Amino acid sequence: MELTVSGNTVFASTGGKALDRSLPLTVLIHGAGMDHSVWSLQTRYLAHHGRSVLAVDLPGHGRSAGEPLASIAELADWVPKLIDAAGFEQAALAGHSMGAITALETATRHPERVRALALLGVAERMPVHPDLLASAAANDYKAIAMVIGWGFGTHRGASAAPGLWQIGTGLRLMQQARPGVLANDLAACDAWKGVPDIRCPATLILGASDRMTPAKAGRALAGKIPGARTVVLNGSGHMMMVEEPDAVTDALMSGI
Repeated sequence: MELTVSGNTVFASTGGKALDRSLPLTVLIHGAGMDHSVWSLQTRYLAHHGRSVLAVDLPGHGRSAGEPLASIAELADWVPKLIDAAGFEQAALAGHSMGAITALETATRHPERVRALALLGVAERMPVHPDLLASAAANDYKAIAMVIGWGFGTHRGASAAPGLWQIGTGLRLMQQARPGVLANDLAACDAWKGVPDIRCPATLILGASDRMTPAKAGRALAGKIPGARTVVLNGSGHMMMVEEPDAVTDALMSGI
């Protein structure tokens, strides 16, 4: 569906079902240089199991208009406007990587708007390697190759979704991003110095083989969030929604 947020058209997948305002809303927020499609399996399941769902393309990403927002704080202030545009008072936020720290920052800055959190591939800080920042700033394909190469825990061809090649799909998705989007997103992650102040239930979903946001760093963050629940996926790297879709969906259903 399309919504208007801050004067721009924003696309969000609803999982094949119309939004039902009598059901709790879950907003799924993608990571750097990506779009709503990374949540495809989770979006549909949640929508058919008691949730209204918005798997959103952030501004300047995927099918959403506008320029990409330059900081995690700007993204966090944008999320409540999306919730307003959808006609809801509150939402559970599930975010991956850049989307996770966006969700975390939203819950800190706008606690009354966030019912619960699910944070995937997250850490206390999200520093980005200088080589990756430089390649992304130059719109060099090496940046995409680095993200995908580091992102998957194992470079296996098999997938839970029949016919899906994980690595190839990831490469093609990131190649479709507009020039400058990945560089913008990575710089926003690198600059983020947020201090969480979370007052809602939080579930952290971590990949045991995650090389981008190691599980150790995720556990350290969990220790700073009162009552946080941690789920570690032993078979997964950073791209857990694709690598372990059923385990991620189970964790989401029990947490948000």
